[in-house]
Amino acid sequence: MQIADIMRLAPVIPVIVIEDARHARPLAEALVAGGLRALEVTLRTPAALDAIATMSEVEGAVVGAGTVVNRDQLHDALDAGARFVVSPGLTKKVAKACVEADVPFLPGVATAGEIMRGLDLGLTHFKFFPAEAAGGLQALKALAAPFPAVRFCPTGGIGPDTAAAWLADPAVLCVGGSWVAPAGEPDPATVTRLAREATALRPAAR
Repeated sequence: MQIADIMRLAPVIPVIVIEDARHARPLAEALVAGGLRALEVTLRTPAALDAIATMSEVEGAVVGAGTVVNRDQLHDALDAGARFVVSPGLTKKVAKACVEADVPFLPGVATAGEIMRGLDLGLTHFKFFPAEAAGGLQALKALAAPFPAVRFCPTGGIGPDTAAAWLADPAVLCVGGSWVAPAGEPDPATVTRLAREATALRPAAR
């Protein structure tokens, strides 16, 4: 899979913070049951790598590592079974390490200069982050205009009430959101319902 394929798996990529690795399997099963297959587990907790390994065993799940900021985290995530990598920003070292590892990479950008740096590295798909704090949808529209071939996954401050507006923009393939994977012990029925509602937001093919 390329990063574009992963971004097209579902309209929402859950941004997941796992404090207890025991929650990983039921959460992944509930999200996949609701139609969300691409799962981003952020490397913000000691349980994250174990969670990636456990979630990777769930049929249909395509598990990635988020908040990857250096080569060591990248290699740890790949060893745990991550199939794609998400970073809050864009650095040459991490980008080159992802290219060398042949792993789909979604770096965060918030400026035209960052996008141009990514294009120089052969990247065309980015996380617009932090989406709302960086100016919201109008900022993304202005940022995307000079780069018609670039596609985005806006993440940061997006919720169920605003996701549809983001997804209606032709430069947006999906959005990242934490609302579909609430913190704490998962309630599978609730998570599956939230995932189904998110899946129904699917944008027109582009």
